[in-house]
Amino acid sequence: MKKTKKKKQEPIYAAGNEDLLKKKAGKKDRQKGNYTLVTTLSYDEVDPS
Repeated sequence: MKKTKKKKQEPIYAAGNEDLLKKKAGKKDRQKGNYTLVTTLSYDEVDPS
């Protein structure tokens, strides 16, 4: 039996696409554990006075 090499999965979404980050995992995906917790960070810029 031959072993097949698995291809390395590349990210399929561009950084900054917040609509996809806000989308929740479906019921089947949650049951299988096929989801990722997402934490978003933002840099709060304040103009110096």
